[in-house]
Amino acid sequence: MSARPRSRSHPPVQTRATTSAEGERLQKVLAAAGIGSRRECEELIREGRVEVDRQVVSELGVRVDPLRNEIRVDGDLLRRPKLVYYAVNKPPGVVSTNRDPSGRLRVIDLVKSDERLFTIGRLDRSSEGLIIVTNDGELANRLMHPRYGVEKRYAVRVAGHPSPQQLSKLRKGVYLSEGMTRVAGLRIKSRHRQCTDLEIVLDEGRNREIRRLLARIGHKVVRLRRTTIGTLQLGDLPVGAHRSLKRDEVRSLQRCIDRPKRRTSGRSGKKNVAPNKRNRESRALPTKRPKKKGR
Repeated sequence: MSARPRSRSHPPVQTRATTSAEGERLQKVLAAAGIGSRRECEELIREGRVEVDRQVVSELGVRVDPLRNEIRVDGDLLRRPKLVYYAVNKPPGVVSTNRDPSGRLRVIDLVKSDERLFTIGRLDRSSEGLIIVTNDGELANRLMHPRYGVEKRYAVRVAGHPSPQQLSKLRKGVYLSEGMTRVAGLRIKSRHRQCTDLEIVLDEGRNREIRRLLARIGHKVVRLRRTTIGTLQLGDLPVGAHRSLKRDEVRSLQRCIDRPKRRTSGRSGKKNVAPNKRNRESRALPTKRPKKKGR
């Protein structure tokens, strides 16, 4: 997307699209067209960079029909591109963000495509492994939204040997600046002389989450590599290489996000508590009193 100076605010467009309950939300249409993630598209609308039928839209809530309404972003007519999906094995030293003022090598630079692409599942510069590159904004929004609880699996090497008590803390929850955070899964794969290999599963995404969690228990991350996102596996894809996803792989990812998972998120710091023994026994007791015998 070509960067333009931010426009001053405008009143919301007054067309049939604004008052009708039919159609799709404008930000969803923009995301589906590969303009960016849902959140990025909402920001474009707020900045007054989107037009519907030649009128600027600057407030959220507008519904449009992409087949009927003329939609423009920064003056360019919106077109629905062919959706593309790539798995990339990100090398260390490559940045995940689409915009980098320093001009460093980006993940999207590793994929040659005429489409406007962005990443799903960012990794910090020092980390490596699986990242999805696509122009499907709706898929990106759902895969990364915490309410869908899509699991990401990581192979992590840490300095030293974490004790069972320290690993238990990660399972139960550790306080970070955003609140209580806990891993969705954790196991020791192997121990070496000066380091330990762990497998860690997360079902939410926070900035440098694994590194911060392990730092809280006193162990520095030596190497961090993501191996799966949902049902998609990194496999034997070489470092720095990419491949197109197969149709069944895309469908499998879409099934992961059919509906939000009805469970408490780790963001709240609460856990689903199983009924204790006393409660189970109380439910098993008879609810009716035995009838008294007649005198």
